[in-house]
Amino acid sequence: MQAIQTAGLGLLLAAVLAVSATAQTVSIPARGQTTPVGTVADDAADDPAIWRDPRNPEKSLIVGTDKKAGLHVYRLSGESVHFTPAGRVNNVDLLDLGSRGVLVVASDRNDPARALLRIYRLDTRRGALIPLGEAEGGGGEAYGVCLAVLAREIHAFSVLKDGQIVQVRLDLTKAGASGTPVRALRVPSQAEGCVVDPRTGTLYVGEEAAGVWTFDARPGGTTEGRLAIRVDNVQLTADVEGLALMPRGRIRGWLVVSSQGDNAYALYRLPELAPAGRFRIAGGTIGSAEETDGIALAPGRFSRTFPDGLFVAQDGNNAPDAQNFKLASWAEILKAVRAAAP
Repeated sequence: MQAIQTAGLGLLLAAVLAVSATAQTVSIPARGQTTPVGTVADDAADDPAIWRDPRNPEKSLIVGTDKKAGLHVYRLSGESVHFTPAGRVNNVDLLDLGSRGVLVVASDRNDPARALLRIYRLDTRRGALIPLGEAEGGGGEAYGVCLAVLAREIHAFSVLKDGQIVQVRLDLTKAGASGTPVRALRVPSQAEGCVVDPRTGTLYVGEEAAGVWTFDARPGGTTEGRLAIRVDNVQLTADVEGLALMPRGRIRGWLVVSSQGDNAYALYRLPELAPAGRFRIAGGTIGSAEETDGIALAPGRFSRTFPDGLFVAQDGNNAPDAQNFKLASWAEILKAVRAAAP
């Protein structure tokens, strides 16, 4: 009996050591930042989305929310080149549809009993947002939103504060844009961040107190979800906030999760969702990022500073200035995380 107990303790200790090794957190300096949002002395900046200019990557743009006022469009330099007043818009996502333009959708929580999706086209030459219309996002307070092209249709996932997730098919016409709810999903408690992997048809949703759920994103798929990543206060600490995905090849890559409770970001390998390390934005001359809500990640070369992917994170503590967004090199993140791996 004693031998069995000793063996069991040995296995438990090995598991704890393995998790602790995986959870080593590296620090990455910010290599850029945006100008602060206009709302001062308040929790205001929230979520970014990245558009990479395929012809001239240094002219790429970042869309970010001031959740008390509207939407900013930033250059890689951090300069805000456009602001759209929209009140309480919480999260934002975008899709580059090629010849059909760049679609931008923000979650509108101006009415806490009626979630809306605000739909825009990004004028990439001027860096301006052109309103196209709106779509119903469900009965409740809008929080998260993410977009994907699935079976040649544009779908938005409207994540409500109470854990409802409404899948909306978006329709674009010359006259504007509208949407039709097609399916309802749910997680048990407050949710916000989401991202879709169109390669596998998988929707990832962050339940703030519990972890990350996976769902079949296809409109005809099952509505049953699975809590695939659990808050363990080692690799991932509540609140679970923004989610971002970096694809590699047919099904591989990484999922990044904002571990807001300890000012870090947890990295998971796709498709198995195995823990792959952790990092913080800290050090350097620009400053750190804390209490991060939304994050965004995009592949490709942007500039000499961002040679192989761009990571953008909301900074919830940019004192003495208002909140803003910090920019980091994905190549630098991945190199540091790999170097720290056991």
